[in-house]
Amino acid sequence: MEPFATVEYRSGKAISHEDVKDAHALIVRTRTKCDASLLEGSKVKFIASATIGYDHIYTRYCADNGIEWTNAKGCNSGSVEQYVAAVLMDICKKEKKAPSKLTLGVVGVGNVGKKVARLGKLLGFKVLQNDPPRAREEGDANFVSLNRIARKCDVVTFHVPLNMDGMDKTFHLFDEKFLGKLEKKPYIINSSRGEVADTQALILGAKKNKVRGLILDVWENEPGINKELVKLTDISTPHIAGYSADGKANGTTMSVEAVAKFFEFPIGTVKLKNIPMPEEDLIKVNLAKNSLLQGLQKAIGETYNIMEDSRALRDKLSNFEQLRNNYPVRREFSSYKVALKSASKEAIKLFSELGFTLVD
Repeated sequence: MEPFATVEYRSGKAISHEDVKDAHALIVRTRTKCDASLLEGSKVKFIASATIGYDHIYTRYCADNGIEWTNAKGCNSGSVEQYVAAVLMDICKKEKKAPSKLTLGVVGVGNVGKKVARLGKLLGFKVLQNDPPRAREEGDANFVSLNRIARKCDVVTFHVPLNMDGMDKTFHLFDEKFLGKLEKKPYIINSSRGEVADTQALILGAKKNKVRGLILDVWENEPGINKELVKLTDISTPHIAGYSADGKANGTTMSVEAVAKFFEFPIGTVKLKNIPMPEEDLIKVNLAKNSLLQGLQKAIGETYNIMEDSRALRDKLSNFEQLRNNYPVRREFSSYKVALKSASKEAIKLFSELGFTLVD
């Protein structure tokens, strides 16, 4: 952006009205609350958020004051897919069950949820999808009710936007009422927004053995998260499911392109260079000595060790923001090469469809 505009860099949470009063555009992430207290009387005409969520942007205020905005839809969908893949592999290991023996419920089937549903099917899970807005547009054939998700699923993963009210309200979608409908004591995964799940309902579910496990990446009242809830989780991470280097690069690219288009800067398509590669990008999988599931667990685990992120947060909850701000490089499946030994055509196809590059 520097050839076309004066660019000032600020910590997201620390951006103040004084910082933006003479700014014409903002490029932000979720920690910058774009509301009247920040924007009133400023010259801001465009806001680009390098995130898929936009509940930090007060859209009504923007509309009333002639401020256009955009978010980076789907930018980190591959990163969240990788996060969920790591969780699903851990669940299969704990349960000592193949994916084909488990039913996965995907609540919210947008940019992220579509990839998670596809992932579940590739891995062999039976997948049920819930997405009322899409069901209204496309018909009910590919979707089920939230009640059916509660009754039939062994794992439920949430990928909805945060809507505080209205027909498609998602605030406290997981509440005591939903908890009471659970029939199979499922694992609950939330990597959408913390407010989608009621903290007290999650605690009650864990204490009353209504759920088999909790995997939480997002929390109410971040960064001041509930200590009791953290202790009750199987996996707890500091809102980093979408924090792969690939996801961040995609969000940055989409935001820069959006600002350039709005102000008619002659930038064109942006290609970021020098995104760090993994220290070791070759994964060796011997399917003569391991089952296909064990091979998947090894490959996915070598791209992302989710337990390291969980341990880092548990060691010191007050480091929540620091862990986010200093997150180590994580690359998605497409950055890794897999050398398969004694692999069937089915296995070769599966690893390829997951995004790995296969080598001899």
